[in-house]
Amino acid sequence: MNTANPHAATLEASAAAQRYTHTQIVLHWLIALTIIAMLGIGLYMVGLPKGLPFKSNLINFHKSLGMTVFLLVLIRIVVRLVKGRPPLPPMQAWQRAAAGMTQGLLYVAMIGMPLTGYLGSSFNKFGTRFWGIALPMWGWDDPGLRKIFFTIHEVCAWVLIALIALHVAGALKHQLIDRDGLMSRMLP
Repeated sequence: MNTANPHAATLEASAAAQRYTHTQIVLHWLIALTIIAMLGIGLYMVGLPKGLPFKSNLINFHKSLGMTVFLLVLIRIVVRLVKGRPPLPPMQAWQRAAAGMTQGLLYVAMIGMPLTGYLGSSFNKFGTRFWGIALPMWGWDDPGLRKIFFTIHEVCAWVLIALIALHVAGALKHQLIDRDGLMSRMLP
């Protein structure tokens, strides 16, 4: 707690008392760490040569993680609708709007990435295996449609990287500059 500034100390104590639920915190960090790992795996595997057995295994692992994240994000959305979220500390309107826009776009990207990956995989002969279980294919082997979905998937990855950086920067600003205790609401 910040004892040098009594106002900041009050904000920290107030924010700490209004935390996300344990379930929301676990889902946040589980999704965040899995997405960061998946982005690393995705960037690594696109550089591997075609036909490499290790690359096939890595792609299937990436697909399974992606579908798992998709399901976890859906659960997180339901939990948030049911449980709500703690109120934000006082901040300027533009900051509140920026936080809302960033979080909204994060959800769009967290849903869009696995969907476009799944759809892109549905338009090739390999399909998608979810932890070894073959998922239904929604298409046929079509290189044109596959390229469209995988291009969107790649764009989503870069947008997601930028949004994560913005989200982390915002959290650090609240922790280190504003000292309003905002981060304590989501820390384990």
